[in-house]
Amino acid sequence: MNFRNPLFATLFLTLISLMPLCAKELNQKPTIAASTFSLYDIAKNIAADSAEVFMIMPFGVDAHSYEPSPKQMAKISKSSLVLYSGAGLEPWIENFEFKNRALDISTFVKLRELSHEDHDHGHHHGEHGVDPHYWQDPQNMILATNQITKELISLFPQNRDTYTKNRDTYVAMLQNLDALYKAKLSECKLDTIIVSHDAFSYLAQRYNFHTEALSGLSPEAEPSAKGMIKLINFIKGHKVKVVFFEKFANEKTIKAIAKEANVTADVLQPLGNITADEAKQNLTYEDIMRINLQKISTALECK
Repeated sequence: MNFRNPLFATLFLTLISLMPLCAKELNQKPTIAASTFSLYDIAKNIAADSAEVFMIMPFGVDAHSYEPSPKQMAKISKSSLVLYSGAGLEPWIENFEFKNRALDISTFVKLRELSHEDHDHGHHHGEHGVDPHYWQDPQNMILATNQITKELISLFPQNRDTYTKNRDTYVAMLQNLDALYKAKLSECKLDTIIVSHDAFSYLAQRYNFHTEALSGLSPEAEPSAKGMIKLINFIKGHKVKVVFFEKFANEKTIKAIAKEANVTADVLQPLGNITADEAKQNLTYEDIMRINLQKISTALECK
């Protein structure tokens, strides 16, 4: 090689310097973006090591009010696949132009239509006419898992066997979870739980109990004084012993109600997102659903 030629030497050194970068790009895994924790949990378990799965929201942020930053938008845009919850949960999606494949998971599950009572309680997302918290029903999670698996096989057919095996394992977990909820909540003295925000109606509908919520479908909804008094009277009249709040909502009001009604206040996780502490513990959808079940069965005084 003629290293005495300055032009040749410069070109050679430039080529050498670019080789690690090219190798990195060739070895780089495809990225999958998920808008909620439940979708992230599915995608991470199905894709395994074949892709980098990341959650669009930072841990500890409320799913209803999150707006991605320009930097986050750029990362989302470059993803091979974007999974979003839909049903009005992510308003920022409406004006977003996806560069690659994007999937609205709400179109593949069974949605709960809002009743007149839901609208009367000032529930957000009313313009969509549905409750967006469908991941609370394990059967909807099975439908979502099947669709996400189909999408991944379509994008990366070389991993079909891995995705199919991982799907079967994940679906079996969801079926076991469903059976556990049915068994645990089959015989209970009480039939209603008190929650700060109405994110558990799918769960209640599937397992035959009721919810009374301080606010509507969004945790940011401001409760009225009349609503607070009604809830306190309900707690006292129905011998409720615990009321639930969540880390993403203003917990002061529900704790004040608990104090006034002389009952306990505890956390119930709606699973739109998880806290930073829960992420550090590597808690999964299954882990948190099991924790929620124990708390709900205690609150309902189940056998």
